[in-house]
Amino acid sequence: MEDSPLQVLTVPTAPYPDQRPGPGGLRKKVHVFQSRRNYLHNYVQSVFSSMDLRERQGSTMVLGGDGRYFNRTAIGVIVQMAAANGVGRMVIGHHGVMSTPAVSCVIRKYKAIGGIILTASHNPGGPDGDFGLKFNTANGGPAQEAIANRIFQISRTLEEFAICPGLRVDLTTLGKQTFDLENKFKPFTVEIIDSLESYANMLRNIFDFAALKELLSGENHIKIILDAMHGAVGPYVKRILCEELGCPANSAINCVPLEDFGGQPPDPNPTHAADLLDTMKEGHYDFGAAFDGDGDRNMILGGHGFFVHPSDSVAIMAANIFCIPYFQLTGVRGFARSMPTSAALDKVAAASKIELHETPTGGQFFGNLMDAGRLSLCGEESFGTGSDHIREKDGLWAVLAWLSILASRRQSVEDIMRDHWLTYGRNYYTRYDYEDVDLDAACEMMEDLEIMMVDKSFAGQRFAVGDKVYRVERADNFEYTDPINSSISRNQGLRIIFTDGSRIIYRLSGSGSAGATVQIYIDSYEKDPPQIFQDPQVMLASLVTIALKMSRLHERTSRSGPSVIT
Repeated sequence: MEDSPLQVLTVPTAPYPDQRPGPGGLRKKVHVFQSRRNYLHNYVQSVFSSMDLRERQGSTMVLGGDGRYFNRTAIGVIVQMAAANGVGRMVIGHHGVMSTPAVSCVIRKYKAIGGIILTASHNPGGPDGDFGLKFNTANGGPAQEAIANRIFQISRTLEEFAICPGLRVDLTTLGKQTFDLENKFKPFTVEIIDSLESYANMLRNIFDFAALKELLSGENHIKIILDAMHGAVGPYVKRILCEELGCPANSAINCVPLEDFGGQPPDPNPTHAADLLDTMKEGHYDFGAAFDGDGDRNMILGGHGFFVHPSDSVAIMAANIFCIPYFQLTGVRGFARSMPTSAALDKVAAASKIELHETPTGGQFFGNLMDAGRLSLCGEESFGTGSDHIREKDGLWAVLAWLSILASRRQSVEDIMRDHWLTYGRNYYTRYDYEDVDLDAACEMMEDLEIMMVDKSFAGQRFAVGDKVYRVERADNFEYTDPINSSISRNQGLRIIFTDGSRIIYRLSGSGSAGATVQIYIDSYEKDPPQIFQDPQVMLASLVTIALKMSRLHERTSRSGPSVIT
């Protein structure tokens, strides 16, 4: 306890016009937070002001981040402002680091009013990288669009913020720290926790750890390698997979969180996790996985570098869902995927007669369905998979789900995937990302595409490449009406759906911090067995050609090709 009460100040400020949070919160370059006066303070105050004052007073909030550069500085400011805004207790991860799934878990465990996650997900870190803040609500999930809009509207007119500048928190020592504040009847409490144990205990109640331990360290164990990419999930991987389930210590690599993620984007895809992919291709391991900066995304690999596309990964989990004890107890309430994700999950849902939801990109849409008891398993093509155990996607949960399937079926990853395609058919799928594109050029392209698509003559048009001919069945700008609260989300991506079920989707991503990322998604179903085991890029080449020609993307953006192909 401090010797004398700490002063609470109200500081004048001027608003910024660009603090609109996207699906992943507010993301900007680090230098924006460092160079613009009170930029961080303004946004944090807008978050606190978006909450009802009566609910905020004396409440508990959770705070943690992926360990990227500026993480500790931001935590210091947020704690000072939380105290000044009437929050009663802040629960913070040890050293300020906590994975996004763990934050969701801890919010729910402590019955907190919400939490702030300091992350820019898979985006680069370091002084020249990105930084972000995401507000999660009491259910442990990302704020709904209405709350995000309220935060943005407050930020546009903000005139002052409250702060307790003399408050200093020790992030290195576990336990409680209390502070007396002037004009406050109760002390402000900070609790530094080991989030690993809370999170691990949750997973013990979901999976059969004895079966997993036998798979990973028993007499006939498989060999695995997991790459944490120097993000927040590293310590969780070490604690759970190595210390508890018996994997050798060298099974977990890049597990020390670093402010710059070792100089590479913490993005678990074949491009940015190329070292892991190369290691898997050598044939020494049966299973591999990588995680992003904050631990909500995952990439799954089989022996010899067999790549499991995220759209297929969630379909595999759905088809084998009762290999996970949790679902044996709870049953299955529904499946969901984001609109750009391939329709592989749809085939499993139809065969099992389980309700399927197609949502916009963003975890908040899954959370609503889960809270209403209508969703058990969800996935996105952007390497995110999750279930209703928390309200965030969960990379480590996804890895344990796959390992549970391996333990039950005693087949290789590739054999499980090939059996699945023979049973359900295969959705060939690819995504082309064009990063840091001029925003005006990208928006103009999207506007011209939509004008072309909504013309009545567009439906029925034929597009031919070689001997391949595709006829347009319908086209739209995806719009979603939430079945729980009837809210409407518009302009979620341009869809062209052909008569054979193939899809071309154009979307501007909101996950970057600068410029625009144009994403083109191609999805095409094949059920003829001789055609199932082909190269996706070969099978989809005609549709890719049509998509690029239709949009004139390369000419409009002065690009010769995509930044990343998934």
